[in-house]
Amino acid sequence: MEDIIEEGKFVYIYLDERRQYLVQPKPNSKLATDLGEIDYNKIINQPFGYKGKTHLGADYYCLKPTTGDIMIGVKRKTTIVYPKDLGYLIFETAIGPGSRVIEVGTGSGALTYFLSKTVGPQGKVYSYERNEEFLKNAKENLEKLGCINIEFFLQDVSEKGFLQKEIDAVFVDVPEPWEIVPRAKPALKGGHYLVCWSPNIEQVKKTVDSLKENDFIRIKISEILQREILVRERGIRPKERGITHTAYLISACKIFSHPETSA
Repeated sequence: MEDIIEEGKFVYIYLDERRQYLVQPKPNSKLATDLGEIDYNKIINQPFGYKGKTHLGADYYCLKPTTGDIMIGVKRKTTIVYPKDLGYLIFETAIGPGSRVIEVGTGSGALTYFLSKTVGPQGKVYSYERNEEFLKNAKENLEKLGCINIEFFLQDVSEKGFLQKEIDAVFVDVPEPWEIVPRAKPALKGGHYLVCWSPNIEQVKKTVDSLKENDFIRIKISEILQREILVRERGIRPKERGITHTAYLISACKIFSHPETSA
């Protein structure tokens, strides 16, 4: 079945390397660029990959947005986890279609969206946020994206903990992840993973201490740097700027402190 551009759904409009736009086209509306206007009436119901021209004659292309495009493009009231970091953190867990995961710090809903896609329709995302304004914005973002496997909680986890048990992974995006670790321990399955990220190394030390105190092993701390490569006729070289430090990434695995004995 052909993938069609729908009214109000995200589409990535590409003119060139400098002019790229994530939009939600509506009838009788236009996108204004310095290379001319793009009439949304002409792209709605067209297949992704459609090539059109602005009213000034410049070529543009309608592309399927990547998950990263949507994560970066959602309406934000907070910082988000960068795709370069998030992809690594997902691989540091054991989750997949059908998994049940917890997120602490809904923020703008970018991570929530990625987790929703990862666990699929048969899985579940339980997202906790202590700021009502952030939660409202995230819900609006995720409704636009059609996510239906998410349950939201307005709750300070450091004080009240989680309502769920036997969770496949816990993702922590708050300034004090060490306060969440003791709360995550009873919610998480044995042998499964907690991951979190912090911009400052002092936060990492406190989190690692808390993980050790709460029966987590295989503790790993990483940092990922991203740099694009420019391919030009006059020479190939790295781009002058890249996405360097964003956060220190921490992953750890829960174990049982006392082995179970059989009767």
